[in-house]
Amino acid sequence: MRRCGPRIAATHSWRCLVALLTLTALPVLLAGCGGGGGGDGATGSTGQLQVGLTDQSGTFRSVGLAINEVRVNPVGQGNDPTSGLPLIKAFNTPLAVDVLALLFQQQLLGSAVVPAGTYEQVRLVLAENQPGQEPVNFVTLNSDPSTKHPLKTPSGQESGLKVLGSFQVQPGVLNAILLDFSPDKAIVQAGQSGQFLLKPTGIRIVQVQPSLSSFGALSGSVMPPTAWPTAAVSVVPQGSTSAIASGTIDPDNGWFRAFVPAGSYSVRVTANGFQPFDSAQQNPPRFFSVATGQDTAVDGDPATTGAQAITLLVP
Repeated sequence: MRRCGPRIAATHSWRCLVALLTLTALPVLLAGCGGGGGGDGATGSTGQLQVGLTDQSGTFRSVGLAINEVRVNPVGQGNDPTSGLPLIKAFNTPLAVDVLALLFQQQLLGSAVVPAGTYEQVRLVLAENQPGQEPVNFVTLNSDPSTKHPLKTPSGQESGLKVLGSFQVQPGVLNAILLDFSPDKAIVQAGQSGQFLLKPTGIRIVQVQPSLSSFGALSGSVMPPTAWPTAAVSVVPQGSTSAIASGTIDPDNGWFRAFVPAGSYSVRVTANGFQPFDSAQQNPPRFFSVATGQDTAVDGDPATTGAQAITLLVP
């Protein structure tokens, strides 16, 4: 998600596998998530959470993962054994996923009843690559698409790949998050061994509107760098006051992406020590059009900075 100005009508094509995961909660809601009610099974004391996986395009032809389990971590239980954490789905046969193969699509992953409250991790427990067999966790390169290079996933088979990010599960509504996968950041090649390693720091949790059967994106960046550690972005439909997507930015480069249905939206940014930004409060108000299957860039306000990023001001 990038934030601020309107205009670059996006055309970055990014692929996504959305692994939807329905979590029924006991007391709270995912910040910024709209929707609720009818037909989703939620009541006044329960809520649902959908979890998806999406990616940014990179230098890899494919990224294959074999998922055994999906679990979530309540706040304060980050060091707990994986077996004691709320289980969302356990697969009898590992779920084989090519993160780069699906474009703006979703796949149901699982559902579970979990306590409501704040969570700080999603854990993906992966199957093991067996010696002498074709790897189930692997990458192929654009320069050599026929060769599967084993993907080493430290702790991915024991405690699970730990994807960090705060989110809440609230009752009475459908909650949703996406795991945004950046291949060039999540996958690194070790210098001496040449092994490909999977790093969970290349995956971030982004809140989205639930049940997105088709969607587009708003993406951009925030300045200055001193705002990056605490900056949060939310997306509000034109004519509404409630955000339908929200999340933190990448703390390394200030970049963000929000996944939303086709429509017109304003963008808000907050960060500790800076004035809040709201594109709908600019003169004139600025809204960004999103089309299904496209990424719309949010740039800076040309009337003030002419920047390609949202620039937050100190009070």
